[in-house]
Amino acid sequence: MKKSYIIMLVSLFSAVAMMASAFILNKDVKVYLPIFFAVGLGLALLRVFVNSSIKKMKGKSWLTKVVFFAVLLGLGLPFQSWFRNKVLFSMDSEYLMASIIVMVLGVVFMTPFFSYMMNKLRSKRTAPSIL
Repeated sequence: MKKSYIIMLVSLFSAVAMMASAFILNKDVKVYLPIFFAVGLGLALLRVFVNSSIKKMKGKSWLTKVVFFAVLLGLGLPFQSWFRNKVLFSMDSEYLMASIIVMVLGVVFMTPFFSYMMNKLRSKRTAPSIL
């Protein structure tokens, strides 16, 4: 079994265990954990998208590269500032650590999972046709 599959499974089971524990013990943080897990999944997809876009930048003009990074920073920095100031700083510090851990577990899970799914889809596309 590949290391990436082990990392993917461990991070998924850890996140599910933390969320299940919060729901079983009826902790107040149970509301935030699924939301932060979804945010982590979204951040992982954003990371994969940006990395693949950067790989496609080879051979493009410098103006295209500057515009790409200007748009990326123009959208990313305000969202990051809003998330930090309005969400993280306004949360009760009791919930903050578990929420951030679950968000990181979402990122760690989704990155190899997306790679795994892309490999599966590529192998189906390259499979010989019956006709």
